Amino acid sequence: MSIKTTVLSENYVIGHTGAIAEHGWSVFIEADGKNFLFDTGQGKALLNNARVFKKDLSAVDKIMLSHHHFDHTGGLLDALSVTGPVDVYVHPDLFKDSYSKKNNEIIHAGIPFTRPLLENRGAIFHLNTKWCEIAPGIHLTGEVPRKTWFEKGDKDLVVKSGGDYVHDDIQDDQSLVLETKKGLFIILGCAHAGLINIIDYVIKQTGKTHIEAIIGGTHLGWVSKQQMSETVKALKEYDIGKIGVSHCTGLNSSMILAREFGEKFFFCNVGSRHIYILK
Repeated sequence: MSIKTTVLSENYVIGHTGAIAEHGWSVFIEADGKNFLFDTGQGKALLNNARVFKKDLSAVDKIMLSHHHFDHTGGLLDALSVTGPVDVYVHPDLFKDSYSKKNNEIIHAGIPFTRPLLENRGAIFHLNTKWCEIAPGIHLTGEVPRKTWFEKGDKDLVVKSGGDYVHDDIQDDQSLVLETKKGLFIILGCAHAGLINIIDYVIKQTGKTHIEAIIGGTHLGWVSKQQMSETVKALKEYDIGKIGVSHCTGLNSSMILAREFGEKFFFCNVGSRHIYILK
């Protein structure tokens, strides 16, 4: 059974006439006659890029959201306008009151729609916190245990609690895992749980150690030099074929990864495609 992925939303687009970029992330997945959408971007690019790359959103069977932030959920209403009623797999924290707090400026960072509105437009929500099979060979991680000492999360992300704002550790962060004949193919959302924590958890859940490819947002764009150094050191201990960074990785961190991993490294931008055979 073959599986094909196409990036529909990402911060950059190169060489695809008519496609547009945005600060967001979304991947269209085709597997044995079934179609899936992992994240929906910010809402500027999804419908346009689906048309450009000839991906039929009306044929999407399931939608999975990596976490609640607007740049991953903002295109959900547009997607529903095309899909009609569809199963949407999410963490129970999807609708929490979430913000970004920088230089005393507070900006809403969560999903820009209410649950009643989305359900009225056809979203059939499935709430889950555990490792979950979406289809044969395709899994959502659910919550990822935070075990590394150096992956500290983003201190600027907060939730409203009473009359105050407290740190949001984004327990709802989850990734998509495809078990292919060549090895694991991991599609990150933003990796708020920590890139190394995610990889360790996926290996533990699957019992597989070879990662054929890992793509998506690594959330390394704002980390300390120490965390970046420790992350690179840890990554070199794994059996990884390709590392395709996107979205929240940041250009400086991307350049470090490109230098350290050479031919294994690539930019996974709008239009990036991968084809594998599921196990």
